Amino acid sequence: MKSVPYRLQFIAYVLAMMADNIEHVISYWVVFQKFHSPTLGGFAVLSHWLPFLLFSVAVGGLADRFDPRRIIQCGMLLFIIASAGWGFFFITDTIEMWHAMLLLVIHGCAGVLWQTPNQLLLYDLVGPADLPSAVRLNAMARYLGILVGPAVGGVIMLTLGTSHGIIFNTLFYLPMLLWLFWAPVRDSSVAVRRFAVRGIADIMLTIRAIGTQPVLTAMTWLAGLTSFMIGNAYHAQMPGFAGDLGHGDPGVSYSVLLAADAAGALLAGIALESWGRLKGTPRTAITLAMLWSVALLGFAVVRIYPVAIVLLFFAGFFELSFNTMAQALVQLNAPSDIRGRVVGLYNMAGLGMRAFSGITVGLSGAAIGIHWSLGLTAAVLLALLCLLYQRATRKKAG
Repeated sequence: MKSVPYRLQFIAYVLAMMADNIEHVISYWVVFQKFHSPTLGGFAVLSHWLPFLLFSVAVGGLADRFDPRRIIQCGMLLFIIASAGWGFFFITDTIEMWHAMLLLVIHGCAGVLWQTPNQLLLYDLVGPADLPSAVRLNAMARYLGILVGPAVGGVIMLTLGTSHGIIFNTLFYLPMLLWLFWAPVRDSSVAVRRFAVRGIADIMLTIRAIGTQPVLTAMTWLAGLTSFMIGNAYHAQMPGFAGDLGHGDPGVSYSVLLAADAAGALLAGIALESWGRLKGTPRTAITLAMLWSVALLGFAVVRIYPVAIVLLFFAGFFELSFNTMAQALVQLNAPSDIRGRVVGLYNMAGLGMRAFSGITVGLSGAAIGIHWSLGLTAAVLLALLCLLYQRATRKKAG
């Protein structure tokens, strides 16, 4: 990507995503050690993704109407508040369950103010011709942050400790916060879109608007199904998986499992960007999602640590592949005057529905065990994706 503004955005995005995941690594680990609560792990998923379900379309409407850069900056400020809050409670050793819940909610609200406006910012920075590449590269940045986050988080915890380390983590949000003051604005021809933000009415109108467009409908369904059933709920339960696999120090095992998932995604981004021959179609995206569910089903049932690492690597590879393909298809096919709302609806399905994966994988894990809960949901998801593939094939033939 030759665009200098995009390159600066990429660097700032990597640092912010790394900070996001350092916060997850440190806070999840400390809270798990203190409370040993799968239920709190499930709430971590709910609080992280429920704001996307409730507010994605509204935030997309705001990004249609106002400068998306300022909305992203509000998200960065909330991230800083959340990390500083964790640090305060860790330093004073006064963390209680409700404190953790409040900070998790603040973190979730920060995310919804970041992701949808950032996708519109990508479109403004590079335009439709380079958008698929920009989406893939930003997804790589996301997984690069996930990959580097555990390693950097581990170094920070060793050198500064969990309390001071998570406060130090706030510095990584600053490049994105500051760069946005000088980031290029969108093209003046689409700078103002005079549609009022109307809450639930916006959601219904956007659903009707995409109802006649098979690509947008199929990709929104794909995003909703994969997120509702699994999402990334297994990340919050990874300390439990690491302990059950029983390979050496559980802290190291935990970091390696997270890193394997991220490494697979990073390789997928590099391969797709350099190869460039995998055509983005709804059926291809659905097929990749089916392979993702198979990899996670294998991870849920396996008890051999090296095999679990390999399966997570493939899961990360397939997840980035189908997610970036679906997101690019949505942005390229969205009507220009409501692009923010259409992307917001996609994020409501693709990110917001992850709130319910906190129930399917998280809360049910407390009842039947995390291996059973992940395995069963992966199997059900595979069946649903087969049905979606058949539907997409019939529409293509029609």
